[in-house]
Amino acid sequence: MNPRQLQQMAQQMQRQMQKIQEELAVAEVEGSAGGGAITVKMNGHRELKGISISPDAIDPDDVEMLQDMLMAAFNDASKKAQEMAEQRLGPLTGGMKGIPGLF
Repeated sequence: MNPRQLQQMAQQMQRQMQKIQEELAVAEVEGSAGGGAITVKMNGHRELKGISISPDAIDPDDVEMLQDMLMAAFNDASKKAQEMAEQRLGPLTGGMKGIPGLF
């Protein structure tokens, strides 16, 4: 493969990567905890987009349980967002998953 072809491939890969990043910015995932009492929405970049808390989940005498459910819902959404990013970027990045900071 000549250097020009290699450069063209790199530019095409860069355009595809940019398109996927833009798609991830608007794609949303939802994590939940407490049987859906708490839901957390985030985009494919793992930016928080919304939190919903059922009034039934709020017990002033057990704030720790609410905190635990919030953390579980956030972690669930974060895991789903990461999986979505890996799935969409996978064909493009191939075996580069082990590179720190890529995902």
